[in-house]
Amino acid sequence: MSQLSLNAEPAGADTVTVNGRSYAFPKRPTVVIVVDGFDPAYLEHGFANGTLPVMKSFEERGFVGLADCSMPSTTNTNNTSIVTGVPPAVHGINGNYYLDADTGEEIMITDAKRLRCRTILGAMSQAGVRAVVVTAKDKLLKVLAYQMTGINFSSEYARKANLKDNEIENVEKLVGRPQPDQYSADLSLFVLDAGVKILSAYRPALMYLSTSDYVQHSHGPGEPEADSYHHAVDTIVGKLVDLGATVAITADHGMNDKCAADGTPNVIYLEDELSSRFGAGSVRVICPIADPFVRHHGALGSFVRVHLRKPGDIAAMMAFVRTLPGIELVLDKQQVCSEFDLPLDREGDFAVFGDRSTVVGARRQDHDLSQLAGRRLRSHGGLGERKVPFLLSRPLNMLYRRKAKDGPLHNYDIFDFVLNGVE
Repeated sequence: MSQLSLNAEPAGADTVTVNGRSYAFPKRPTVVIVVDGFDPAYLEHGFANGTLPVMKSFEERGFVGLADCSMPSTTNTNNTSIVTGVPPAVHGINGNYYLDADTGEEIMITDAKRLRCRTILGAMSQAGVRAVVVTAKDKLLKVLAYQMTGINFSSEYARKANLKDNEIENVEKLVGRPQPDQYSADLSLFVLDAGVKILSAYRPALMYLSTSDYVQHSHGPGEPEADSYHHAVDTIVGKLVDLGATVAITADHGMNDKCAADGTPNVIYLEDELSSRFGAGSVRVICPIADPFVRHHGALGSFVRVHLRKPGDIAAMMAFVRTLPGIELVLDKQQVCSEFDLPLDREGDFAVFGDRSTVVGARRQDHDLSQLAGRRLRSHGGLGERKVPFLLSRPLNMLYRRKAKDGPLHNYDIFDFVLNGVE
């Protein structure tokens, strides 16, 4: 207990306080699932066509609602928000990719170096709660399992899991099939099936399962591939419930089609546009959606940061960007941090949001759209992907029903609701 820092202090015999919020120890096995890219349109469609019967049953026996995700609506930002219970202004992770203002280096986030606070999972495990993390994307593992003891591994590198580093071995044997391909639906289903096996064999008190959005980037609501995948997810959720777990489900972001009617991507190459208007080398545009899964989206999303490389007229640049078709919002550093709870020292000089059908890139040469292999571009990052599902398998108590009604509800409230709010 003495190892916990000031933002993760024990608040009682069965409670810890992490980043200013108190969390009760799980009264029964508790599983938090982040379905990557689970736009509300998939949920609505699945309820209507019967492919999500278990989740639909939560309307009667639990809770079904919508929440806001953290901005930008990207994977690292929101998984970090969820496991810390706070927005990026507190935890510091404001994208998958960033420009280090001190060194000028562009860096892919694959570890916890930029994390500024403790996690709920870390604090719980240090207080004696048996916690587990299984994630599809290995890039998330060091953040999700930060200062946590207990089973932790990614399906991306399941074969490498060992007792020393991951507190588990022979994962492929446990799940009953080989490590999945990075670009497959099974990368996610492997995570969830592993969760079922671990819950059955080890009975951890708290488990966090985070999937990949390969399917959602490739297939929209109503397409057979999307229906099949989400039905499989729903079936596994039912298995977890049948094993006695309280299950909470949310998403890191939504997903939208970003193409014109003819199937060509709606892309604004913003750095090219600004260089043409204000001079070559005047700015560097950073796309925080960029990550090792480049075939998902070609590093194109609906939010970018603009960093000035030399003195320039920021107001004139912002005014120019607002004239470009497909741009929804342009805010300076102070405005975007105030509006969306972002860390001021890690923001660009101004931020640009594409609308729900437009992505914003840097230079044309930075984005290889051939990797889409003929698929329509579906992506996220902007305000159009801010709404996400927020589901619980058990009913809320009166206090938390009121909280849900009064709002605003965020995806990073999910641990609070499932640990403190279920009956």
